[in-house]
Amino acid sequence: MEVTQIVATDINKEAPNVVTETHFKTLVDSGYQAEVVCRTKATKKAAVWYGIWIIRVVNKERTYEKLLVPARKKLGDDDEIAVRTFKTANGLISFLESMGFTQVNIPMLEGGRTLHALPDTPIESSDG
Repeated sequence: MEVTQIVATDINKEAPNVVTETHFKTLVDSGYQAEVVCRTKATKKAAVWYGIWIIRVVNKERTYEKLLVPARKKLGDDDEIAVRTFKTANGLISFLESMGFTQVNIPMLEGGRTLHALPDTPIESSDG
């Protein structure tokens, strides 16, 4: 009789270089930075800025970097991982604000990059 041994694997080594929104939030809360990368030059139509932006989570030494993904999508028999893209500046700002960022700097030219770090101390709201 043959015995099969199950060996635990380090998911960070086995998975592609991606991170879900939940893990992204955990990483930025622990000191990692969000890097916004502009994929296409931003253009303005009416009062809205359009482009394609992606977000990567990086450490300060830039030795750890992962792309933000929404989740795995089931396509046929294979799982496909799609990078989360933002097509408007407003959508990008809304996402980063929901993750706790109080200031957002958006690169407007293709290839442009900006780093974002959470504030060291929470900023009190003046709403009441």
